[in-house]
Amino acid sequence: MSTVSLAYCPITVDDVDAAIPFYRDGLGLEIVGDVSYDGHRWVSFGFPGQPGLAVVVSDPAAGRSPDDGEALTRLVVKGSGPGPYVFSTDDLDATFERLRAGGAEVLQEPIAQDWGPRDAAFRDPAGNHIRINQA
Repeated sequence: MSTVSLAYCPITVDDVDAAIPFYRDGLGLEIVGDVSYDGHRWVSFGFPGQPGLAVVVSDPAAGRSPDDGEALTRLVVKGSGPGPYVFSTDDLDATFERLRAGGAEVLQEPIAQDWGPRDAAFRDPAGNHIRINQA
């Protein structure tokens, strides 16, 4: 059987520049690509120690029809976009403090969940629901 792996996960944001500090500084991801085309921008963030895996943030109309871009914009700006996006860390407390110090909106402080993981939750600058589990 062939091997399948995740290459990237797209995350739609209303302001790519505002999202960069959250994903780069708060989550500790590395910018591995920054592409502008036709008035849109895609910034790819790689995961240290996981080559070939990325999160790609872009505006709602990037690569979409104008109607789809407008519909997605309405969802993103009210915090109803896709998600939650779930990340994993080996030090939840340090990651939580780094994100909080960076001004991220805290939805849930670190707690042990009844179903297993210890986790915390935030909204990125666009309102996307981000959960972080302790690995």
